[in-house]
Amino acid sequence: MNIFFDVDDTLIASRDGSLRPLAREVLKMLNDDGDSVYVWSGTGLRWAEIKEHDLGPYVRDCYIKPLVDHRNALISLGIVVEPDFVVDDYRDVVEVFGGHAIRPYVVADLGDRELTVVYEKIKAARRARASSGQPR
Repeated sequence: MNIFFDVDDTLIASRDGSLRPLAREVLKMLNDDGDSVYVWSGTGLRWAEIKEHDLGPYVRDCYIKPLVDHRNALISLGIVVEPDFVVDDYRDVVEVFGGHAIRPYVVADLGDRELTVVYEKIKAARRARASSGQPR
């Protein structure tokens, strides 16, 4: 599946730039499961943050996230893959593509375990796709 993660307040805290706990581990597990992980942000390409937090080995590509007319804006933003599952702190993006609206991660919180919930939901979505005959 094509899994799209937002950056600010989803993977990285907007106030202090800390990486959400378990981010690296979950992205690795998704890769190991055969999923393709993409990162997008409404504030532009975020390769610097991906590199800073050593997420590069797990991220297939980085895009600018569509902020309006989400689905129709994909092509104009150069997004050539269809998101199968979106993880974002903005519910409207999740409602368009499907996925999980995650609790915002604004400042470092070592007790945060939201990404374990995300991983379980992605596994469930993968099983549902398989049982419906859709490709991974």
